[in-house]
Amino acid sequence: MPGHTAEKTLPDRWGLPKPLLFGYIGVLLFMVGDGVEIGFLAPYMADHGAGTDVRAGYVFTAYGIAVMLASWLSGALAEIWGPRRVMWLGGAIWAVFHALFLVAALGTENYPLMLVLYGLRGFGYPLFAFGFLVWITATAPKARLGAAVGWFYFAFTGGLPTLGSLWASASIPALGEMGTLWSALLLVTAGGLLALVGARERAGGDRLAPPGMSARESLRTSVSVAWTHPRVLVGCLVRVINTAPMFGMLVYLPRIFSDEFGFGSTRWLQLLAIIFGTNIFFNLVFGALSDRIGWRTTIATFGALGCAVSFCLLYYLPAWLGSDHYGIAVLAGMLYGATLAGFVPISALVPSMAPGNKGGAVALLNLGAGGAAFVGPALASLFLPLAGAAGVTLVFGGLYLVAMLLTLLLRLPEEDAPEGAPVAAQAGPERAVGVR
Repeated sequence: MPGHTAEKTLPDRWGLPKPLLFGYIGVLLFMVGDGVEIGFLAPYMADHGAGTDVRAGYVFTAYGIAVMLASWLSGALAEIWGPRRVMWLGGAIWAVFHALFLVAALGTENYPLMLVLYGLRGFGYPLFAFGFLVWITATAPKARLGAAVGWFYFAFTGGLPTLGSLWASASIPALGEMGTLWSALLLVTAGGLLALVGARERAGGDRLAPPGMSARESLRTSVSVAWTHPRVLVGCLVRVINTAPMFGMLVYLPRIFSDEFGFGSTRWLQLLAIIFGTNIFFNLVFGALSDRIGWRTTIATFGALGCAVSFCLLYYLPAWLGSDHYGIAVLAGMLYGATLAGFVPISALVPSMAPGNKGGAVALLNLGAGGAAFVGPALASLFLPLAGAAGVTLVFGGLYLVAMLLTLLLRLPEEDAPEGAPVAAQAGPERAVGVR
């Protein structure tokens, strides 16, 4: 039936696996809850037990270590347990330790408990979100994998911190900071249930590893891919640099934009929402574009080089022009959000570089994604007392230039095929544009 065929194929044309539609929506809602705190928690902790912004930054560093480990585990465990079970575990960890963090740490202004409980909560969202990313890579066809991953990051950054920041800017005046943090628990619970109950693709959601493989073997494989496929390790480093500055700026920029630049906390939160609102749109643009012009080309030019310029403009333009030019800050923020999306194809490129060990490659890539949540705050906390906000910004801008150089080393297996190899034997979008 023509009508039925059109209905069935439309999401596929967009690169959106239809059976996972509610999973994407659930991830969006989950990450809205996770992103509620992102624009105000560092200064709030500093004023309620942490003492200084630097000490609050150490809380985010502890959190980042947990995120890094959980991001790696999400890929390895999803191979053995299946993405669905890993997502259940992540959602439960997030809910339990978030409640404990609010009651036992923030509620009593206990700094050591902030480090411990917020750190442990860091295991939650990577298991949930990156477990779903494994589900996508196991379900989506390779020819549309860049677009499918783009939709994932549309949902991911749509919540963290785009809609999360908007939610906070609206709810803080009504509920206060603590009430807003409690509302995040409701959002995360609703999103988790929607994703896990609504996603209908059983094959990609259950065990992916061969029957005889144990959890220990899966974890070993997720490490060994670093030396069996060294370019996957390079891709992991690029993934770290991708969002390390983003996480780092959330440690040192909130108070600067709010107080020193004179924008106030509300306009800072709105700026964050604008940055990542732009980002979620361009996640789709660059996800689809990369399937045409090449994954590596998109990452190196639009992603790494673009972010090196736009991240520096985000800080220096408001610093030079002052609070009377909020519109300029918005434009700089939109440029950063757009160029940040240029890294989207990394989640399609890296697994494709290890076709015989995609699960291990995804695990190592997720380690890079989680490592960014550790490296960014750690660098910000380290260099802020030494070089100030301007120096930290230059460090992060320089990292993006390093990422551009590293990206040029990333090659698909078919690109190393001997001259004259049949074109039909080569797969993937990089072949389509003749990248060598």
